[in-house]
Order: sequence, then C-alpha cells, then structure tokens
Amino acid sequence: MKFGQWLGLAALLAALVLLWDLRQSLILLFAALVLAMALCTLVGSLRRRLGCPRPLALLLTLVLLLLTLVVVATAVIPPFVDQFSQLLLKLPAAAHTLLELLRGGIDRASQLLYGSSDPSLTWLGNGLLQPKNIASPSLTAGLGGGAWKLLGLAGDLGTALLQLLFVIAVALMVAVQPSAYRELAILLAPSFYRRRLRQVLLLCGEALSGWMVGVLISSLCVACLAALGLSLLGVKLVAANALLAGLLNVIPNIGPTLSTVFPISVALLDAPWKAAAVLALYVCVQNLESYVITPSVMQHQLKLLPGLTLSAQLILTVLFGPLGLLLALPLSVCLQVIIRELVIQDIMNRWQQRPGHFMPQVLSGK
Repeated sequence: MKFGQWLGLAALLAALVLLWDLRQSLILLFAALVLAMALCTLVGSLRRRLGCPRPLALLLTLVLLLLTLVVVATAVIPPFVDQFSQLLLKLPAAAHTLLELLRGGIDRASQLLYGSSDPSLTWLGNGLLQPKNIASPSLTAGLGGGAWKLLGLAGDLGTALLQLLFVIAVALMVAVQPSAYRELAILLAPSFYRRRLRQVLLLCGEALSGWMVGVLISSLCVACLAALGLSLLGVKLVAANALLAGLLNVIPNIGPTLSTVFPISVALLDAPWKAAAVLALYVCVQNLESYVITPSVMQHQLKLLPGLTLSAQLILTVLFGPLGLLLALPLSVCLQVIIRELVIQDIMNRWQQRPGHFMPQVLSGK
C-alpha cells in the first residue's frame, strides 16, 4: 500500500473511533430528529385542515401539546402513580404465591409418581422470600451505602434531565425550519447525488411519520382493549395496567411481554385462574394488534421482519442502553429505507458484469 492509502486507512479508523466515542450524543440527536418529525407531522396535518401558515400551525401544535400535558399531569398521572406503587407492593406477595403454587404442584406430582413428597422442595416456599432481620449489625453500614446510592441516583436523574432538555431544544429548532436543516445535510453529499439524497430523506420522513401515527393508534387500541378485558375479569388496578400496556406497546417484542407481569401478579393474588385468564387476554390482545389493528392502520408502512427487529433491539440496547431499545424501531425504519434506496436500488441493481470482473455503474443521481 502507498503512503496515501495508509493515510486514508488511518483517517477511516480515527473517524470510527470518534463515532464510537460520540455514540451517546448521536443517539440523542436521532431522538431529537424523531421528536421533530412528530412535530412536523402534527404541523402538516393542521396546515392541511386549517390552511394556515407554518408558524401559526407550529404555535397551535405546541399549545395543544402543552394543554395535553397539563391534562395528563393533573388527571392521569396521580392515579397512575398511586396504582403503580400498589402494583410494586403486590409483586413480592404475588411471587410468594407463585412459588407456593409451584411447590404444591411439584409436591403433588412427586406423590403421584413416587408415593411421597420430596422434602428438598421446602426451599421453594421458605428459603427465597423470608424477610431479613431488620436489626442486623450491618444496618448502619447499609444506611451509609444507601446514602451514596441516593447521591448517584440524583446525579443520574440530573444527567437524564439535561439530556431531555437537549432533545427537546434540538427538536424545536429543527421543527421551526426543517427544510433548512434538510438542505444543509444534503450539501454534504456530492453535487451529482444531491437530488437523489433529497428523495431518500423525504422517504425516511414519510416512513417515520407513518410509523408514529400507526404506533399511536395501535397503542390506544391496546390500552382500551386491556382496560375492557381486565374490567370484565374483575382484576384490580385497571387504569395502571391498561396505561402500561399502551405505553409498553411502543417497544415491540419486549414491551408486550413486560406489560403482562403486573396484571398477572395482581390477578394471582385473587385466584390462580384469573392469572391464566389475564395471560390469555393479553395474548389475544397482542395477536389482534399484530394481525388486525397494525395492518389496518399501517397499510403503507414498511414491513419489518420480527427477527430483524429483535436483533436490532439487542444490538442497539448493547450499544446505547435503554434509549437504544426505545429507538430501535424508528432507527430500523430509517435504515430499511436507506438500505433499500441507496444500497439495493442505486448500487446492487445497477451492478453490471464486465469481462473478468464486476464493476458498478456510476451513480447518476437521477
């Protein structure tokens, strides 16, 4: 390799290292772009309905969002927090009940098979959830460690608040002048490819808008169906469980599974059959959402394979943490558009065979 090639390789490696160090900032920037796209979608809908200029539509959108947040903060959040705290308090009792049922089932099976119960199974009911001695000698040391943990938690909350403010500020700036920021990104591409890149960015924006509208509708439907089913089954804390089902529906594969833990725990304290009924209810709701609701509201949405979505969630969670898990689906939507348009259509579909080797056609940008 020549000196120029070694220099280019070193520059590429340095760029990759820099991107790796900036990965948290990049995922925050992508979150801001997703939020800005949601605002632009609402602004565009208001402009089509009211025929007003963009600044007025943006102002109306922000006012409506602020009023919605005030209503949610005053009417929904207090009962949700109260019921969610009750859910958390019921989890240990539900786990103890589940262990008792498990021990009883294994004990009955042992009696049927061997004619006697297995005494080694007592740890299922006695060894796991025994309360610890409150007056233990290590209590003072535990309090000191807890104080440091509280300080660390406060620091983490402060960092999260700053990151949230950054995302909101960038999203508002982009929503005010989306065309200017899009054209600035297009200028980074070669001149012959700018028209094509503009088309791809518009397709990414349309895909994100369609995904956000579809997820909002499907989450509302899931929350309503869960509330109706839990009310019919007589399960307590319906509002908190239904709201959790709607919120966690945003995270595919993992979110619906997590949303079943709390209602099953509450139902298990009443009767075991209710826990089984709640599990059957959530399975029916998720199948209805996957095969009826989502295809109906996302007719023009990109079809994402479940295996690829789960793989993207795992990779992005490892790279970016919980925020990567939350943004795995919108990022997958954008990546699918980019791969389909830039890699497949512009490169792979134009690849021509030459005598003795393969050579891609020169991109025309048309």
